[in-house]
Amino acid sequence: MKKFLDQNFLLNNKTAEQLYHDFAKNMPIIDYHNHLPPAQIANDEQFKNISQAWLYGDHYKWRAMRTNGVEESYCTGNRSDWEKFEKWAETVPYTMRNPLYHWTHLELQRYFNVQDILSPATAKKIYEECNSKLASPDYSVKNLLRKMNVKVLCTTDDPVDTLEHHRRLVKQGFDIHVLPAFRPDTAMNVTDAIAFNNYLQKLENASDIDINNFYDYLAALKNRHDFFAANGCSVSDHGLEKIDAEDYTDAEIKAIFNKVRSGRQLEVTEQQKFRSAMLIILAEWDHEKNWVQQYHLGALRNNNSRMKSKLGPDTGWDSIGDFSQAPSLAKFLDKLDKNDKLAKTIIYNLNPADNELMATMIGNFNDGSVAGKVQWGSGWWFLDQKDGMIKQLNTLSNMGLLSRFVGMLTDSRSFLSYPRHEYFRRILCNLFGEEIENGELPADIEWVGKTIQDICFNNAKNYFNWQNILTPSAAEKV
Repeated sequence: MKKFLDQNFLLNNKTAEQLYHDFAKNMPIIDYHNHLPPAQIANDEQFKNISQAWLYGDHYKWRAMRTNGVEESYCTGNRSDWEKFEKWAETVPYTMRNPLYHWTHLELQRYFNVQDILSPATAKKIYEECNSKLASPDYSVKNLLRKMNVKVLCTTDDPVDTLEHHRRLVKQGFDIHVLPAFRPDTAMNVTDAIAFNNYLQKLENASDIDINNFYDYLAALKNRHDFFAANGCSVSDHGLEKIDAEDYTDAEIKAIFNKVRSGRQLEVTEQQKFRSAMLIILAEWDHEKNWVQQYHLGALRNNNSRMKSKLGPDTGWDSIGDFSQAPSLAKFLDKLDKNDKLAKTIIYNLNPADNELMATMIGNFNDGSVAGKVQWGSGWWFLDQKDGMIKQLNTLSNMGLLSRFVGMLTDSRSFLSYPRHEYFRRILCNLFGEEIENGELPADIEWVGKTIQDICFNNAKNYFNWQNILTPSAAEKV
């Protein structure tokens, strides 16, 4: 019987062990999509205790605690940090076979060298040990990132953001590149006319452009797109239920904008046409700048209206949606490709029923101009766990080129989430190891090892054009 979470965790054969320890383990990390607060990095903050580092903002843990019968005050409420940690420790034993069980103990081991299993019996000891370490400068936010060998990370930023913290980090000469990512979801969300017009006031202030018509709106948004580019951004991102790809005319979009700008509510078809137009325009701007564009598709958000009203969005009331993705996605990509304005693109699905759809869709638009130009992104949100990762890797292998995949990301709000990259790498090495030992792949360890290193780091470095900001490390030269 193997020991829980030992050095060969998830590695079920000798070849997998060799591939992980000799090739994957020491590769640096590029985290090209996360929700980390750049202010905390620029300020090099230190968390007062592990609850602040671990439980604040983590809706994965909140959902588990609620399911375990924990009252809301221990999740998002005013209970003390120790009381919240104690309730999480009570919940952890009940999370067995949920990825939270693995992540929790990986994080305790990798950051704090805590080998104990978290439970009510060990909670006080672990809490005090982690807090003692967090009090050291070695555990500041910047050093937490260094501890995990992170080289590049992209935050998620609204077009009206000042990017002041990113600029501070550049001035500080921080050795990890913290880059903004352009996330214009709110800027094109016309479902609520009042909210949209309130946002346009912020866009006017940020761009210093009065927005009286559609062209003013585009000018203001383009001003922010240019501003992001001037501050190191080369990545955009959209979080959508599905791609809108309705037919429209310029006259229709101008009229739709005038209607919503006057405060009148749009019909559903008008909303769809407006989003369709904006997705194309934004994608064309991305292409002009040689950015990578990302589309996260399929989340059904804020399902519990009572709790959203009480706590706001992003507090753990979202689920997988069952939207029809293929026709509109194909139409959208084809329109851009037909006009030679399709940027490098990563598509993520939240519904696992769409796996084969996504894996085959990307092949329609990989035209040989760039290796892996259109990517199917890693298992996302509810799918970034062992089963979801394995299914994504196997489906991509069957229908595309896994060797050109740009690998894992955290998609997290926590500075303690980086062992998710290790989790992914162990699963990846185990898949290759099993097939080598089964005689399904040749035992060419050097080539397979190189392929694994590419998926872990090198493919992303080249895909995002970050060769110039990344110097080769010893691990890359193995």
